[in-house]
Amino acid sequence: MKIIYYSLTGNIARFLSRAGIDAIPLAEVHELHDPFILVTGTFGFGEVPKPVADFLTLHHTFLRGVAVSGNKNFGQNFGKAGDTISAQYNVPLLMKFELHGNEHDSRLFIEKVAELDENTRREKIQSY
Repeated sequence: MKIIYYSLTGNIARFLSRAGIDAIPLAEVHELHDPFILVTGTFGFGEVPKPVADFLTLHHTFLRGVAVSGNKNFGQNFGKAGDTISAQYNVPLLMKFELHGNEHDSRLFIEKVAELDENTRREKIQSY
């Protein structure tokens, strides 16, 4: 499954690099015909970044899950963009991680992606 990300500050790019994941920057996606997981940050007090919102308007039908970076200093708004995207597009929020995450976060993300990818393939094969 493709991993597409938006990283204004570089935190998400660092997170994905540490996890050893070959991901595609959102700005480089021009055509999309495959399922994907989105990794994005949260801006301000919980807003979805505008480039992400615009991208999802066009490509949400292939969205299978979302992971989000945030800053715990924002309290209840920590990673709120992930909650918003999950609810709006009815996809699972795989995880929230602070800033560029840590080793545990990277391992957890790899596990969540593998689990979601397997479930997606199983649904495709077992569809009735």
